[in-house]
Amino acid sequence: MIKRKLLESLKAHMSKKEISFIVGPRQAGKTTLMLLLKEDLERRGERTVFLNLDIESDKEFFSSQSKLVKKIELEIGKRKGFVFIDEIQRKEDAGLFLKGIYDMNLPYKFITSGSGSVELKEKIHESLLGRKRIFELSTLSFEEFIDFRTEYKYENKLSDFFSVESTKIYELLEEYLNFGGYPRVVLEAELAEKREIINEIYQSYIERDISYLLKVHKTEAFSNLVKMMAAQIGNLVNLSELSSILGISIKTLKDYLWYLEKTFIIQRVSPYFRNIRKEITKSPIFYFYDLGLRNFASGNFGSLKDTGFVFQNFVFNILKEKTRVSPSKICFWRTKDKAEVDFVVDLGTDLIPIEVKYRKLVKPEVPRALRSFIEKYEPGKALIVNLTLDTTIKMNRTEIHIIPFHRILENDFFVK
Repeated sequence: MIKRKLLESLKAHMSKKEISFIVGPRQAGKTTLMLLLKEDLERRGERTVFLNLDIESDKEFFSSQSKLVKKIELEIGKRKGFVFIDEIQRKEDAGLFLKGIYDMNLPYKFITSGSGSVELKEKIHESLLGRKRIFELSTLSFEEFIDFRTEYKYENKLSDFFSVESTKIYELLEEYLNFGGYPRVVLEAELAEKREIINEIYQSYIERDISYLLKVHKTEAFSNLVKMMAAQIGNLVNLSELSSILGISIKTLKDYLWYLEKTFIIQRVSPYFRNIRKEITKSPIFYFYDLGLRNFASGNFGSLKDTGFVFQNFVFNILKEKTRVSPSKICFWRTKDKAEVDFVVDLGTDLIPIEVKYRKLVKPEVPRALRSFIEKYEPGKALIVNLTLDTTIKMNRTEIHIIPFHRILENDFFVK
């Protein structure tokens, strides 16, 4: 069993009246997480009921609010209990449906889940304003992956693992960069099986979430867009060029990109700028939530070629997780004369520029673009993330931390 760190946060939320809402990509492990939570509650003597809108026999209980309430009363009575509803996005007008039940002030705590669809992300959340807390479950983080691969011997003490298993860490990094973090993919040992599973995940996403939930009929153009986005992670996206190649309008392209974001496939990163005349201000770049899905879409699953960009995507995912509960914003920096810094974490009161190098640095190297950014904005600190070198140098008032990638997991560089 792969442990998920989100489970503890969910357990802590069981005493709250508001709905616990688990969202995330298809097959990231939401149902498994709910079942583990249900087992934990039952061990403590709590009454539970589990309903899944992907199961035909459960769908009938959602024909009306009164019918669902009667089903719950039949299973756990009119006393305190916990109601699990899986795949809630299958219910038409799910937000209003749940809002009505929540406002009945029943003695039940609701835990719901659903894959990211436009209906789930927009209509449901808007209807349940003030009545729910969102818990986002992505595919396995690198930390969860390492814990599982090391049989939890170093759980909550990763720094010990990094210092003791200096060779093993690079083997695990390479595996994660190649195959990503979908639980079913991680659990399989054979490459052929991993490929079959990631293909099934990809096809079910296109055929179910896109064709059915999002009512996108040109799935071929949509699928081609996913492949093109996979081929240019970390690069500026030219919408006009993309729409021309795909044979779709700019409006349709923007809709498709929006769908990809709302369904937890890609993540948009906007440029950081103060000088409109000299810095890029509009064109975004994109990264994938899961590296394995990205590699499959680009045709490199299990035989990675553009490792530098994938490593950059990997670092972005860690940065996003580290800054998730803060008001910080992750951007990138480009100038019109092509100077670029991979990431800029905007803390509000300060900036942290970050350069990513998939190399084993042996001595400090500060790229010209990073020097330019430091001279222009005078941040308190900057990071150069690499594979091995760990040292700190000074440039003017800026401390430049040259660190191996795992130190981002261990240290909190983003506290104001």
